[in-house]
Amino acid sequence: MKKPELLAPAGSFQKAKIAFLYGADAVYAGTSSLSLRSRAEMQDDDLANTINYAHSIGKKVYVAINIYAWDTMYEEIRKQARMLNELKADGIIVADGGVVDILKEEAPDVDIHISTQANVVSAHTANFWHKNGAKRVILARELNKSQIKDIIDNTPMRLETEIFVHGAICFGYSGRCFLSDFLASRSANLGDCAQSCRWAYNVYAEEVNNPGNLMPIEHDEKGTYIFSSKDLCLVKEIPEIVEMGVDSLKIEGRLKTEYYLASVINTYRNAIDDYIKDPAHYDYTKYLNELEKVKTRSLTTFYFNDRDNKDFQEYEGKQYNPDYEFGGKVVSYEEETSIIEVKNRLKLGDTLEILVPGQLEAYRFTIDKLCNSETNEPIEFINPGKAGQTVKIHIPIKVEPNWILRRKK
Repeated sequence: MKKPELLAPAGSFQKAKIAFLYGADAVYAGTSSLSLRSRAEMQDDDLANTINYAHSIGKKVYVAINIYAWDTMYEEIRKQARMLNELKADGIIVADGGVVDILKEEAPDVDIHISTQANVVSAHTANFWHKNGAKRVILARELNKSQIKDIIDNTPMRLETEIFVHGAICFGYSGRCFLSDFLASRSANLGDCAQSCRWAYNVYAEEVNNPGNLMPIEHDEKGTYIFSSKDLCLVKEIPEIVEMGVDSLKIEGRLKTEYYLASVINTYRNAIDDYIKDPAHYDYTKYLNELEKVKTRSLTTFYFNDRDNKDFQEYEGKQYNPDYEFGGKVVSYEEETSIIEVKNRLKLGDTLEILVPGQLEAYRFTIDKLCNSETNEPIEFINPGKAGQTVKIHIPIKVEPNWILRRKK
């Protein structure tokens, strides 16, 4: 049984460190200007730090230059490719054939990974990219498990396969959407998506025999979220995915919080390791229970089990979790007292859960003591203020810097 790589998003150097802490084997990031998440906080210096840090702990970093590039962008693409070759990135994620050619010239020492944006839905297409220099293909999210297995069985073993197992699903074909550009003049395919599919819309029907007579279609006070999808979740399907020989399991979310990353990565790390260790007793429910605590939309298996599945629209437009939120992040610990970076309001009596790296079940405790981190005076509550706002809190177990605390609402 081949153990797949767990691949996590890294929208910043700090998020990359959180991802590695909670079990990611590799992270994917963007360059400062040429990826599909150009609003992520990853400048060139941060990218260099991320790659150097990852290599120092035996991990990998893949970098996205997965835009569909205009001719005016190729000078910058050459520059970024040379930089990534010098930094010894482990792979460059690309969708555009023109960019692939540039990478062969300017970054010959870096593996080429074909982005999900390229819509690889067949072994024929995967083999095409392999013949043109690809080391890995990131398969389209629209495939079911039978189609994925066929691609794996009909491509060379040295061509790696990667699939998404968790995160947001785009209304466009594997992300190739023009809605944002059309409505907001922000191109998703150039890294500036306005997420128009998540907006609320009012929908009207026009009477055929009376043009101009628009009748509203039923919806609630928020409108209707006709384009918004549920989030992908394949934690139940981990056994099938591992058995079919997928090389890398990818989590979406370069713009997600450190709390989200820690929760989801830790859950999938445990799920993969537990299945490898004891396949006969894999119980997906305990992992799903953890993911329920951090989800902000309903979950779906999309097309993985059934190409005819229709249960993937998020009509409620949820963007929050009603039960849990990001409480804080450990800055330091000394004799049961921790300095915590505050992320949401904390008060005496609150229930917090510590996400312990490598351990599925969070450690739960009640806040019985809060102190001002500068004066050491007892306080009853604290609100998140300026960036880096901290508080001293009594924690009954030893914790480490960057451990994440979850607050029960």
